[in-house]
Amino acid sequence: MSEPRTIKKYPNRRLYDTEESRYITLADIRRLVMDKENFIVIDKKSGNDITRSILLQVISEQEQRGEPIMSRDFLSQVIRSYGSAMQGFVGSYLEQSLRLFTGQQQQIRDRVKDVVGVDPVGVVTGIAQKNYSRWKAVQEEIFRTLSGARAEEAESETEQKPRPPAKRTQRKTTTEES
Repeated sequence: MSEPRTIKKYPNRRLYDTEESRYITLADIRRLVMDKENFIVIDKKSGNDITRSILLQVISEQEQRGEPIMSRDFLSQVIRSYGSAMQGFVGSYLEQSLRLFTGQQQQIRDRVKDVVGVDPVGVVTGIAQKNYSRWKAVQEEIFRTLSGARAEEAESETEQKPRPPAKRTQRKTTTEES
């Protein structure tokens, strides 16, 4: 197994990916997790491993968006379990429960694929991507149409604007009075 990718957290709270030599965000950390990348986050000042803390920040950010996974009651129960004799058991139980749940999800997907012949999640993902592509194409076409109409309108306005009359220069004619 290879060495874990090192992310450094600086005192200014920025995260630096030493493998890619660039600053990253919590969204990038989430992508590493989703891609099952092995990484560790080190506090640059103290040298401590703060990976768990950063992962909790990612979870917090995810919970604030859309439909949260963890209810208020669940979070309260987790908080109450800290410091009790059952603390180690609760963590282990939750971890094993999530592993079991994930495994069961994959088994169901596999069974549906065996019966129907296609992966239902893949089909839904494909449909969503096609719909997004169509929506984007329609949006771009509307934008082009509006941009073209606006350009034609502006061109039309400049053609229709009455031009100021040309200044006439009057010739001085001298009439001699006799």
